[in-house]
Amino acid sequence: MIRGRESLLTKLYIVSDFLVIQAIFFIAWVLRFYLLDGVITAEVSFEDYFIWNIAFSIIYITTGLMVSLYTPKRKKSFFSEIFKIIQVNFISMFMILSLLFLFRTVDVSRVFLFLYFLFNIISQVSYRFIIKKGLWKLRSKGFNKQFIIVLGAGALGKDFYHTVKKNPEYGFEILGFLDDYKKSISNNESEYRPILGKIKDLEDVLNKKLVDEVVVALPLTVYSKYGDIIRICEKAGVRVSIIPDFYDVLPANPNFEKFGDFPIINVRDVPLDDYVNRGLKRSFDILFSIIAIVLVSPLLIIIALGVKLTSPGPILFKQERVGLNRRKFYMYKFRSMKHMPESISNTQWTTENDPRKTRFGSFIRKTSLDELPQFFNVLKGDMSVVGPRPERPFFVDQFKEDIPKYMVKHQIRPGITGWAQVCGLRGDTSISDRIKHDIYYIENWTLSFDIVIIFKTVVNGFINKNAY
Repeated sequence: MIRGRESLLTKLYIVSDFLVIQAIFFIAWVLRFYLLDGVITAEVSFEDYFIWNIAFSIIYITTGLMVSLYTPKRKKSFFSEIFKIIQVNFISMFMILSLLFLFRTVDVSRVFLFLYFLFNIISQVSYRFIIKKGLWKLRSKGFNKQFIIVLGAGALGKDFYHTVKKNPEYGFEILGFLDDYKKSISNNESEYRPILGKIKDLEDVLNKKLVDEVVVALPLTVYSKYGDIIRICEKAGVRVSIIPDFYDVLPANPNFEKFGDFPIINVRDVPLDDYVNRGLKRSFDILFSIIAIVLVSPLLIIIALGVKLTSPGPILFKQERVGLNRRKFYMYKFRSMKHMPESISNTQWTTENDPRKTRFGSFIRKTSLDELPQFFNVLKGDMSVVGPRPERPFFVDQFKEDIPKYMVKHQIRPGITGWAQVCGLRGDTSISDRIKHDIYYIENWTLSFDIVIIFKTVVNGFINKNAY
């Protein structure tokens, strides 16, 4: 791999995706119409299918360019790339199905579409992973390096240096530091790269050494030097990155916007603040909930009868929870405990051998069937299908004092299932870990992420050892 050829790699990815999609088309065609069925009727036209395959390919690549699937990702994890691949496939398939419905030129086999869609995701993720692994190995052995100068040899610069050293697969090498107050970093020079001079020596260093990027790791007290640093780097054609002195209070992906002439950093970027994303998620919630209610309506009747026949009291149990923007609402569940005053049910955790539970209630709690009425909460707009689980006001008041960033979860609608839950954080598990997962979901929301969580909820099953 030749150093500095990221643009070539981008073009190769585009060409590879196009070729992979064509290969998957032929594989899906053979599987569906030769191996699985064995009969090709007169209505099935290879030419029509192939034309729509080309249309899908064009939509896929165009969408990929729009969502930055093909931008260089040296500093990003492969996990984020997987989500983009799934997202682009979902969007492209939705668009091609819409076009097929609109034009009605060919009745496409559902089995073919399923194979085509599934194999595309698997193949694109697989071949990209193989390329990534190859690049990681090459970079860890010294190939395809990018060379960095760090401005500032203080705690911030040292932390960045250690991060680079711990991740050799990204292919970065620090040539040295520039610092106005230190001549060396430590007595053990083998631990760090050398200090090459002072900040004023930056232009000379860039002229003498092959440098790809300058990383500014200076405190805000020397902010006055930033303008000259950026000017010198741009004059030399070298990329410049700034690590904010207050980086530890920023989220992983801060959002920048402009207000008048002022660039503003949003401490937390919430994709669902965008009205288009909100509308998309709300439409999906309504459609999914209606379908779910229709499909499970016989089960709803059976559970309702089970609750009524096994314990005196109402069938449904409603409990006050804290939702979007800290607004309170009543969440519905099938009653799984003996009827009791709200002052008790709202302030006590459920334990494994809780005497308040009924026998039938233990079963529907363990299998999460008591949660099914929450689809009506989704239709009302109090909840979403996917989101952080809502908590009772009594415990919210406790947790917000003890758990950092606990209240961030209320920036979006709570959900029936969520990222924390499918990662095993249900019932008697760490609240801090749940909040970390909830915040990750809030900051990285996409419709495809919701679909992945729903899929994992179904695949992992509804029975949970921590669901008391």
